[in-house]
Order: sequence, then C-alpha cells, then structure tokens
Amino acid sequence: TIAESIVSNAKITKNDVILEVGTGHGILIPYICKNAKRVYSIESDRDLHILAKSNFDYSNLILEHGDGFNSDHDFSIFISNLPYSKSRFAIEWLLQKNFSRAVIMVQAEFAEKLASKEEHKSISVLANYGFKIKFLMNVKKSNFIPMPKVDSIVILLEKKSLLSKELISTVNKIFSYRRKTLQNILKQFNLNMTSKKRLDELSGDEIIKIAQEIIRS
Repeated sequence: TIAESIVSNAKITKNDVILEVGTGHGILIPYICKNAKRVYSIESDRDLHILAKSNFDYSNLILEHGDGFNSDHDFSIFISNLPYSKSRFAIEWLLQKNFSRAVIMVQAEFAEKLASKEEHKSISVLANYGFKIKFLMNVKKSNFIPMPKVDSIVILLEKKSLLSKELISTVNKIFSYRRKTLQNILKQFNLNMTSKKRLDELSGDEIIKIAQEIIRS
C-alpha cells in the first residue's frame, strides 16, 4: 500500500522518464513501470541488482548496477527510499538537477529539518529555495524488515529553482559562521556590511541573496 501510494503521488505519465536510486527488492518497480516512458533503476548492491535482473522484465525498464548519484541520465521524476546516511547528499544533488518532481522517503527528523522555515539550517534554506516541499505520509518503522530505529516520512519535492554547486557550497560555508553577525560573516569573504543581524533573523531568500552576492564579488 505504501509503495503504491509513493508512485501514485509521483503522477507518472507516458511522457515521463523515471530515475530510481536504490532498486532494493524492486517493490516500487511494477508500479513505476506501469505508466512511465522509461525507467532507470540503479542499485549499488550487486546481489540485489542480480536479483532484480532475474525478477523483472519490463520493456521500459533499464536496471543498472552502481552509484545512482553518479549517473548522467536525464529524468523528469526521481523516486527513492533514500538511505538515511545519503539524505543530505541526495538533496544537494537534486538541487543541481533539472527535473519536475521527486518523491522520496527520508528519516522523519530529517524531513522536519528540511521543511523548517523557522529554525534555519543550511539544508533547509537551500531546499526551500529550490523546492516546494510537501509531506505526503508518515511511515512507521514497523513497516520495514529489518526494522530501523526511527520512523520515516515520504515527501514530495516540486522543482522551483536550479541551484549551482557553487551556490550550495557558499550557503554551507556561510552557515559554518552562523554564530557571528552578518558583518563578521561577510568579512570572511572580504565584503563589507554594517549589519549586526544574525542568520536566524534573516529569511531563507535573504540568505540566498547574500550567497549570490558573495559569488559575484
């Protein structure tokens, strides 16, 4: 039911090319392949990849072994039950890609951090600038075998803006000085500003504009 709901929320049409990172046991594959033009499903575990090759034979499915985040496939929809350790990396990777929407499952705590507009983190500022974020469903840890230690949330990311690697890196660097005033932060980048404000007093868009100004300087 969860798998079906994940794919349903992706709103796949016959014109869509899907990238799934993490084939796993292929639970999502029948649902993804039903309507898509083409599906790239990439698995880093060789045994799981071989298992999928023997279990699935759809004309629009291409199964690959390797790191999905190293792939250069063009895609319109991204779907993944992300490994928790890869969640932040995946978000920053997606921010640099041109696509329509993504449906991903992440650790509940990470999802809350990602969507937060109150307590600024560099990843929340970047994500809210690049995506429209919507929570789709809570998934209890008891739904998994083996059972993880934490609950998950399935989220929908609809692309708003394409971000450069340089912009992402600059925002992350700004947040490494988050305890300083804006005046002192900008000194680190050889820029002058008299503002005594701190990052928590700025909106996400204001922080992005400061990062863009740093890049232009």
